Amino acid sequence: MPDLLFAPPTAEWHRLSPRYRTLRRLGVLLTWPWWVAGLAVLGWLFVALWVAIVIAVVGVLWIGWRWWRMGALVASWGYAKLADDLYVTRGLWFKRLTAVPYGRMQVVEVEAGPLDRAFKLATIKLVTASASTDATIPGLLPEEAARLRDRLTELGETRTSGL
Repeated sequence: MPDLLFAPPTAEWHRLSPRYRTLRRLGVLLTWPWWVAGLAVLGWLFVALWVAIVIAVVGVLWIGWRWWRMGALVASWGYAKLADDLYVTRGLWFKRLTAVPYGRMQVVEVEAGPLDRAFKLATIKLVTASASTDATIPGLLPEEAARLRDRLTELGETRTSGL
């Protein structure tokens, strides 16, 4: 029953590009080994060699788990376009579903950093009057991001309510 809380009514989820999983896994490999190596060196210098070995082993297991878990994390993201709202879902442990009425959207932003562009990906961010709205859709192919941007902008302009 809890999954019904995070399912859009009568709509199909659009999922992120598999390239986004690769990008996130690359992020794991570019950041976590440095932290593990640094902690292991500190453990060796200030405590003992066996502490450094324990930190290194636990760190390698942690990196492996993060690498493996990125597949499920990316698969948890999705969006669905309904007649009056855009639904965005994400999360593994803490699930989140955000429904953004088209008429309340003020700005549709498209972002792509250097790594995003290298992987041919983009992110759509929706800005509403509410500061707590967090409607972000990462890992979109550029063509899909452009279509979504144009469609959301069009729907936002035709359904502006009370702004």
